[in-house]
Amino acid sequence: MNSPVTDIIKQLVTIDKAKVQPVYIQVAQQIINAIQRGYLHKGSKLPGTRVLSGLLTIHRNTAVAIYDELASQGWVDIVANKGTFVLVPESTTTKIKAATQHLDHAYTYPKVAGFPFQKSFHLASTAQETTAKYSINDGQPDLRLHPVHQFSRWYSAAMKRKTLINKWNHTTALSASMFSTQLCNYLNATRGFHINSDNLVNTRNTDLSLFMVAQLLIAPKDLVLVGQLSNYASNMIFQQAKATIRTIPMDKEGLDVDYIRKHFVKRSIRCVYLCANRDYPTTITLSAKRRLELLELAKTYEFAIIEDDYDFDFQLEGSAMLPMASANANGMVIYLGKLGQSLFPSFQTGFVVAPENFISEAKNYLQLLDKQGDLIQEQMLSELIAEGEIYRLKKKNIVTYKQRRDCLCHYLTSYFEGVLTWEKPSGGLAIWLQFVATISLVKLAEEAEKLNLFLPKTILYQDKTTCAIRFGFGHLNENEIEIVMKTLKSAYNNTLSC
Repeated sequence: MNSPVTDIIKQLVTIDKAKVQPVYIQVAQQIINAIQRGYLHKGSKLPGTRVLSGLLTIHRNTAVAIYDELASQGWVDIVANKGTFVLVPESTTTKIKAATQHLDHAYTYPKVAGFPFQKSFHLASTAQETTAKYSINDGQPDLRLHPVHQFSRWYSAAMKRKTLINKWNHTTALSASMFSTQLCNYLNATRGFHINSDNLVNTRNTDLSLFMVAQLLIAPKDLVLVGQLSNYASNMIFQQAKATIRTIPMDKEGLDVDYIRKHFVKRSIRCVYLCANRDYPTTITLSAKRRLELLELAKTYEFAIIEDDYDFDFQLEGSAMLPMASANANGMVIYLGKLGQSLFPSFQTGFVVAPENFISEAKNYLQLLDKQGDLIQEQMLSELIAEGEIYRLKKKNIVTYKQRRDCLCHYLTSYFEGVLTWEKPSGGLAIWLQFVATISLVKLAEEAEKLNLFLPKTILYQDKTTCAIRFGFGHLNENEIEIVMKTLKSAYNNTLSC
């Protein structure tokens, strides 16, 4: 006849071998749950490992591992030659007794702070929720193109490196040297730089890079110049730094440098922010002539240039124009970039390239924001750069993205000729679509969502002179592009008939 404890275990414990979770963990968690719910009382003797293994049809070593796991968490006491006995761990925390008049609120957390704090309207989230099957973004890569199992192997291999422990025990500067060297080599080869690790600091992402640069560079009321439409995310960061933002006209050659020369005076400008390679959101490339003019004007007027090269790696045809920072002879350019856009977002990293004294200060500031960093990520990226995997994945994905761009342009011609104007981008994962006749983009988005297509407000640009969409296509395959184009045309027709 089975003991009551044996019967309880037999009734409450089930094993699902289809789960990734190890069997001993599954069983240990279920026994803990039985103790917490009062089925197994303090002092109860659990069956021996031989009995438990027979009861659950598991190997005896697994039964030993179950009891070892329970003992390590303090749920059982294993006494030699006597058996395994249930313990109930004592609570290590003591509740604070509330005043009598607030007893009903003593153990609920308040929704409203009892103290004043500074609220920032411009930091309000731009994220929107939707149940639509299809959605458009501002030009993000397709995660489905990334080889999951390969990344798992790379990350696992990086974690097993014996040198990793030594890096954690040393200073950040020493531990990052290998990665910094590899990244410098990569940037020198791909972007025409002549930098070393003293000119480079890597961050979690480009938003953190810009935030850090803004905090170091900008004082309250400093004047920051941006393109006419500009990047909403970067504007939020400049507003957080309490900068005064002014927009500069754009044309087919990019930012109007002559406008800056005519309307501003020396030392009145703190910095100019731009995406020279592909303007955000219009995708216009700043011409070589304008680049030289802006570099010369920065030297004369004594302002910094923040060059955000957010999608340099996605050059679909031809050669990308080298960054202005590659001709940064006078130290006027702060270059922001991103590495690993053909990898999963958690494997990507941002970086800042600038003169040595600025980078030295940036590294000090980064110690406050992100002292720990991610040494495993850096180890893995170092190896992927050295082995050429970064370059291989980038080239492989570019072939796919080029096909998707051409597919999109084909369907735009089929469904929107005479309705939209656009230019086929030579790079990037987004296209700038301008409506010939002005319509309500908010209404278009509403009609599209009714048809299972989500157009977020962050890709819609409408004012007195603009009615356009920054349409990201990278995350859509060719079948999805066709469906999205048909749906968008139906939403457009519905908008006109309203």
